Amino acid sequence: MRGGPSVLGIVLAGGEGKRLMPLTADRAKPAVTFGGTYRLVDFVLSNLVNGDILRICVLTQYKSHSLDRHVTTTWRMSGLLGNYVTPVPAQQRLGPRWYLGSADAILQSLNLVHDEQPDHIAVFGADHVYRMDPRHMLKQHIESGAGVTVAGIRVPRADASSFGVISPAADGTRVERFLEKPADPPGLPGDPDRVFASMGNYVFTTKVLVDALHRDAEDPRSVHDMGGSILPMLTERGMAQLYDFDANHVPGESAAEHGYWRDVGTLDSYYEAHMDLIAERPGFSLENRLWPIYTHPGQLPPARFCAGGIASESVVSPGCVIRGQVTRSVLSPGVTVGPGAVVQGSVLHDNVRIGRGAVVRGAVLDKNVEVPAGATIGVNPERDQELYTVSKGGVIALGKGQRVL
Repeated sequence: MRGGPSVLGIVLAGGEGKRLMPLTADRAKPAVTFGGTYRLVDFVLSNLVNGDILRICVLTQYKSHSLDRHVTTTWRMSGLLGNYVTPVPAQQRLGPRWYLGSADAILQSLNLVHDEQPDHIAVFGADHVYRMDPRHMLKQHIESGAGVTVAGIRVPRADASSFGVISPAADGTRVERFLEKPADPPGLPGDPDRVFASMGNYVFTTKVLVDALHRDAEDPRSVHDMGGSILPMLTERGMAQLYDFDANHVPGESAAEHGYWRDVGTLDSYYEAHMDLIAERPGFSLENRLWPIYTHPGQLPPARFCAGGIASESVVSPGCVIRGQVTRSVLSPGVTVGPGAVVQGSVLHDNVRIGRGAVVRGAVLDKNVEVPAGATIGVNPERDQELYTVSKGGVIALGKGQRVL
């Protein structure tokens, strides 16, 4: 922020993403394709950059090659102005060990903080789909004098076991308790069926974060995690404050989009978030030019429809060739759909090929999957269960280059 406090962005992108298998079998979760042309990491990076946080370190670890390559080739900032987005792999600066948790990841990367000497540090997760202007959260953090401000969103209490849960004090902003994935959390005052879930986005005063990381490193009982260790520690010391995501307004958003945030950590949530894109009034629109989501567009020709091919209620990326019928689906670049083929309610990643007369329903097909002529996916549930990964919600998923029988 020119003329204002200096802020360093740290994006935590080192998770394995086991619940999103097989899409994460060959890549880190933040590198998974979303919305046709994007990677999941593009959403957090776009929010930070649009919000004038222009010096950003992306901490990576597991299967990070495609993520490192994407960040390096796509996110090129002006070096003349000292701005950058850079991937930072696990460096083992504190000994021959990998990251023990998200807090340990930052501890092992404190050289980045010492080099920049920022006033504040924005620590954001890398695998959520949303728009957020971080300047509002930063402003509240500075004015409050809190050691850490954590972004929270209201979710049904029944879903709370998947999130860190924030219990606000009577003033509505100070965090009274922070519970990591509790089985039976208390509801909100006046709204007992809902809780504040942590979005995994934090703004720290630099000294507070550095001191907390060192204190945590000395605790042999700690899990060395931001939500499981650092936030509870600072909450007990009265230094944590809640930022209500509902108060965040992004330029160009529609009323239907306001407050949209999805944790796409499972196949079902990943699939459902794609279906949000193609609704008549989308819960999340990729078309907001006042707060764009950036990515590398690639060098491909426009999509082509021929031989009677049609697509309806769908997102179709450049380089696609459609000769069959596509409905309620999201197609990444280079997808081809053969004559007589039917694709319904599916998400097809780069260079997927659907053969003549094939049928694909309710599926997520990763990069380079080829469906032979006449083959079916999503037609025979018992056969799909035997051959492919099927989620609790019935989404069929095939990994990168997986053979279709």
